[in-house]
Amino acid sequence: MAAAPVLLLDQIDSTNAEARRRAEAGETGPLWIAARRQTAGRGRRGRAWEGDTGNLFSTLLTTTRKPPAEAAQVTFIAALAVADLLDRYAPPSVVTIKWPNDVMLAGQKACGILVESGAHAGGGLWLAVGIGVNLAEAPQGTERPAAALSQHLSADHAAPPPVERAAQELAEAFDIWVNRWETLGFQPILDAWAARTPGLDGPAVARLGHETVEGRAEGVAADGALRLRLADGSLRLISAGDVFFGETA
Repeated sequence: MAAAPVLLLDQIDSTNAEARRRAEAGETGPLWIAARRQTAGRGRRGRAWEGDTGNLFSTLLTTTRKPPAEAAQVTFIAALAVADLLDRYAPPSVVTIKWPNDVMLAGQKACGILVESGAHAGGGLWLAVGIGVNLAEAPQGTERPAAALSQHLSADHAAPPPVERAAQELAEAFDIWVNRWETLGFQPILDAWAARTPGLDGPAVARLGHETVEGRAEGVAADGALRLRLADGSLRLISAGDVFFGETA
């Protein structure tokens, strides 16, 4: 099964916004929408995602009949696909994932993933799997230091891949993981993801919408939610939030 085609644009407001527009106009995909530059990118919680030239901005538009909770597992697939892409150009030892979907280079964030969805007029859900990868430059002034692939190239690469090649390689890696998900279910995805994700068995601080909780991570549940054991012995399952591992509040 071939990977979804890639539409490469010179500039767009946001690849996720374009995917949403196409979905609401009736398109079903699968189609990757990639851009050399985006002027109004967004990350989680409405944060801006900088649109510097030389970095990859891409969104997969697709539709699914899976229920929303199951469809959300695609965020783990996105993280694995980005990690596979980075492995091609950086020493694999520096490529890790931080729960749930931040792909890291030497402990610094190199990727942003934002999955959006809605009801499709043709039935099921449309998904916009937005992926931004810092290929050439890392954004400045972020809450935590960010990294770019250009800073962590292996000895046999003089430069990060051009946007068009990175977009194609990301699409191919994503397709491999989606096929595994469709045929084998979520557990093999979760196992591969956990193997790349340090810190799942140690101290952690989770910043949620209106509270900060501290405890000890005890791996993840079957759906990928973080298991956080609090000081009073209770177990908290965290499905979304900013979690910092190896730290105390």
